[in-house]
Amino acid sequence: MKYVILNNGVKCPVVGIGTFMLSPTDAENSVKEALKMGYSLVDTANAYVNERACGRGIKDSGMKREDVFLSTKLWPSEYENDNAVGETLERLGV
Repeated sequence: MKYVILNNGVKCPVVGIGTFMLSPTDAENSVKEALKMGYSLVDTANAYVNERACGRGIKDSGMKREDVFLSTKLWPSEYENDNAVGETLERLGV
């Protein structure tokens, strides 16, 4: 696995599991199994309609949350929403 070193010294993997076009059921299972197999980066988005499922997959994987890198995206209409990040974290449940 290749990594990049972030400005805080943390090693972040450059390859992870993407969940675009996955149904919630497939996203949950895929995230859980990918994390069990050694992946530690998960990519999702609110527009994919599977953020909650990704959160469940992370929880069910048995990995500690602090060992998982999670990227998600906001829809442009959410940019002005001061609660957008909190709402996203709530949806993910992680």
